[in-house]
Amino acid sequence: MNLFQLINSDYKKYRKYGSHFLVIVFFTQGFWATFQHRVAHYIYIKVTWKLFRYPLLFATLIWQKGIEIVTGISIPSSVNIGHSFYIGHFGGIIINANAVIGNNCNISQGVTIGVSGYEEKRGTPTLGNNVYIGANTVVSGKINIGNNVLIGACSMVKDSLPDNAVALGVPALIISQKGSKGYI
Repeated sequence: MNLFQLINSDYKKYRKYGSHFLVIVFFTQGFWATFQHRVAHYIYIKVTWKLFRYPLLFATLIWQKGIEIVTGISIPSSVNIGHSFYIGHFGGIIINANAVIGNNCNISQGVTIGVSGYEEKRGTPTLGNNVYIGANTVVSGKINIGNNVLIGACSMVKDSLPDNAVALGVPALIISQKGSKGYI
């Protein structure tokens, strides 16, 4: 997908939850952070000519820091995020620069997707498609989160989760195989 298709898919996801254009564009902090990330990621991936690349990357870094201060959402330009990304509420969202997030994912406030582990297990998570992450959850380490996974609020995920898992707790344990249907 190109930049405009990605932004449009994000916008449509916000529309799905009942907002209209003015509210999404001017009052929805999650959309601001997602929009800024889409533009910054496009520059990070597509602009290769050094004369333009570094000034543009610097400008997007300043823009990102402004968004981060205003919204409490930190999404570096190098993060790979699939289409239809949705941030339910603003505040306390930290995503590591090496994380990978699949298509049609929702995250809530207070979520950290970060680096953890030691030696060969040190790394960042890869999230599949249709993943829902509840409020105040930490997902960290070199792990894979499958497709259609639901992670409950206040959980700490340190191990990989298979497709359709519902996980909850500290550390997160699989409590069912019903998946994220109905939450996305």
